[in-house]
Amino acid sequence: MSSLDILGIIAGTCTTLAFLPQAIKTWQSRSAGDLSVGTFTLLVIGLILWLIYGIGLYNWPIILTNGLTLLIAGSILYFKFRYP
Repeated sequence: MSSLDILGIIAGTCTTLAFLPQAIKTWQSRSAGDLSVGTFTLLVIGLILWLIYGIGLYNWPIILTNGLTLLIAGSILYFKFRYP
């Protein structure tokens, strides 16, 4: 694993973990009224595109971190519709 791969994993981990507190708070409070559906929709679309890009490059840091972020952001978007 190259130092750029390690850097990518660290960067991806930071951006992935940044969404975790919001997902936890939304799940616990069962309230997502203040969240922007537009923001999270664009984020999920962007993450899907990053994931496809990473798969095309066979770049595991991009694939793993964007895949995990997609799960978290996707769950937040789901909560937005489930708990308006």
